Amino acid sequence: MNNKVKIAVFASGSGSNFSALAEACKNGELNAEIVLLVTNKPDAYAIERAKKVGISALVVPPKSFESKDAYEQAILSALQESEVEWIVLAGYMRLIGPVLLSAYPSKIINIHPSLLPSFPGKDAIGQAIAHGVKVTGVTVHLVDAGMDTGPIIAQHAVDVVDGDVEKTTEAIHAVEHYLYKDALSELFSR
Repeated sequence: MNNKVKIAVFASGSGSNFSALAEACKNGELNAEIVLLVTNKPDAYAIERAKKVGISALVVPPKSFESKDAYEQAILSALQESEVEWIVLAGYMRLIGPVLLSAYPSKIINIHPSLLPSFPGKDAIGQAIAHGVKVTGVTVHLVDAGMDTGPIIAQHAVDVVDGDVEKTTEAIHAVEHYLYKDALSELFSR
């Protein structure tokens, strides 16, 4: 009997958090199974990462639909078909709308590269460096209708490395990969 939590990971880019989560599922650090990768970008490298580990990828370009509701309804149909229990956002660069929010109340999680509520939205690391902060971080939070406004589950501070975006990004990714796994593990065990 498989008692692992079935999750779908949503990603728009390279998929490094997707890979970290897939590895955590594979080695038993996370009692979950990624049953689907969902992406809005046909050229997202996350698709290649999913292929390498045998996880199906659903590519859903938003411009193929007449509305956001229609777009999300297509995704929801695939999620239901795969019996997805939780949605895990990992670099998914779209706001979640009412169709998915109502279908998965308090079961959509996001990771963001700042200590929210500071620096929400795109380029959080660049925003932090532009503001001259010495410490930024990582936040795991529940998703609501706002941009990075949902209830915070976990946070971890990360020092800004000499005002260097690339070095700070590397430090943040290292924290993201274990913080997300740990936060999800705690959520799934409730």
